[in-house]
Amino acid sequence: MGLVTMKYEMKRAMKGGYAVPAFNFFSFDNLVGIAKAAAEKKSPVIAMATTGGIKVMGEKAVVKMAEGISADYGIDMVLHLDHCTDIELLKRCVDNGFTSVMIDSSKKEFDENVADTCYCVDYAAKYGVTVESELGHVGGKEDDIVVDDMSVMFTQPEKALEFVNLTGIDCLAVAVGTVHGFYKAKPQLDFPRISAINKLIPGCPLVLHGGTGVPYDDFREAIRRGVRKINVGTELKVHGVFDPSVAGYNDPASKQDPRAVSKLVIAKVSSICSEIIDVMGSAGKA
Repeated sequence: MGLVTMKYEMKRAMKGGYAVPAFNFFSFDNLVGIAKAAAEKKSPVIAMATTGGIKVMGEKAVVKMAEGISADYGIDMVLHLDHCTDIELLKRCVDNGFTSVMIDSSKKEFDENVADTCYCVDYAAKYGVTVESELGHVGGKEDDIVVDDMSVMFTQPEKALEFVNLTGIDCLAVAVGTVHGFYKAKPQLDFPRISAINKLIPGCPLVLHGGTGVPYDDFREAIRRGVRKINVGTELKVHGVFDPSVAGYNDPASKQDPRAVSKLVIAKVSSICSEIIDVMGSAGKA
């Protein structure tokens, strides 16, 4: 047991008709909670380090931490670099042992996005590392937009086919109505668009970003239509790490023993992940 590539897990998910849950982690406690849930549910799991988190923890430390935790819990784990716009950072992560990376040049023009993605695919291929890229633009909290304003930024099926053929990526993140962070309105996923993209590129697993706050029935429908990886980050950050009632910051014991806080964070993160694993249909698939 240990670190595996996302390509390995995606092949199994495509065959099994489920999605692999992908959780952002920001600390040791956060990652342990993710691993605990995956072990208890016997689920494949993708642990995603953010670029901001890596700047705090360091890419080498993140790799060693993921290797140790996956071994301790007896699970296979994909260690994924999430939403990286810095190609040099991406290369360092590949060099140091990440098994999957995402190059995000989705805000650039199509040709520039293709060029950046091709470069990263070629670089990662030397190490057998999986590459994810994004086409279209998944909005977020910082963009101050609601889902209904976003249709012009959605992934176009024909462009998705062209993009995959030109780049040879392993997974494609699509913009179909989700946003990063919490929603200002009820999300409206474009299910026909998911189906249309999947029909054109059946061999390339689709990724849904912005999973926090999406109704579980919508997750299930997206999975039925071809989504094989779903990202969840904000929920773990807000409800699993920073919620004072969860973390026990007001408990006198925690002021003298930080391990008390760690145990509560691990338990809460594990609980959130376990629930999402059940929705993904990945329980028992490890």
